[in-house]
Amino acid sequence: MNDIPAITLNNGVPMPRLGYGVWQVPDDEAERAVRTALEAGYRSIDTAAAYDNETGTGKGLAAAGVPREEVFVTTKLWNGRQRTWRRAEVLEAFGRSLDRLGLDHVDLYLIHWPRPMRDDFLHIWEAFEEIAASGRARAVGVSNFRPEDLARLGERSALVPAVNQVELHPLFPQAELRDLHGRLGIATEAWSPLGQGGELLRLPEVADVAGRYGRSPAQVVLRWHLQLGNVAIPKSVTPSRIRENLDVFGFELDAADMARLEALGSGPRAGRIGPDPAVFDI
Repeated sequence: MNDIPAITLNNGVPMPRLGYGVWQVPDDEAERAVRTALEAGYRSIDTAAAYDNETGTGKGLAAAGVPREEVFVTTKLWNGRQRTWRRAEVLEAFGRSLDRLGLDHVDLYLIHWPRPMRDDFLHIWEAFEEIAASGRARAVGVSNFRPEDLARLGERSALVPAVNQVELHPLFPQAELRDLHGRLGIATEAWSPLGQGGELLRLPEVADVAGRYGRSPAQVVLRWHLQLGNVAIPKSVTPSRIRENLDVFGFELDAADMARLEALGSGPRAGRIGPDPAVFDI
């Protein structure tokens, strides 16, 4: 996977430790953004049906000219717009995602939200088992799942999610969930790893750590993720920042600075930025 280190998922599939996310990138801009990311050296692209940019993402993958086997492509089932999801509906939605991407398979397919009030993610996971067995997704996983959601899956299925993609950053470090993932063999992937580029990157504690290493605040936060063992998928449409976010493998944070960033999660600014999966529904 180019020069980006990879982790090995619980089914043996390698996944780059750092990827490029296209959340909030309009479809007509996604082609350029994805092509820029691939040309910069990224080899993992994260999209979703809900982002409405799978078509542009697929065009960017094709335009970059990188061999398909060198790019790890993730998309997600948008399990909304109706009360419950059943097997046929999941398979149809997955087929539409492949068509929009212009691919015959993806490397990772995720359930986007658990929606526990709908009580249908177990039915969805049955279809995901079928998708995984078909080879049209090299790995399957979940997104925004809580410990109790993972427990319900484990009670019903022998197929352990390869990945749980969740909101995770120094202001919301999710230590308990990360520990559970480690015990279950689930890779932790962080969405909004930079806290959506807002208050987190302006905190004096982050700026101080960045100054000590001669790096940007974003780079030290991404380095924190990597040293924790997380997979991170920062998003930017600015070419210089796309390249900057990739330049995080030439230094290492010491234990004191790792702890200092982790401690932000128990400070006065700590908390979620995005929706709470316990109540989020569409």
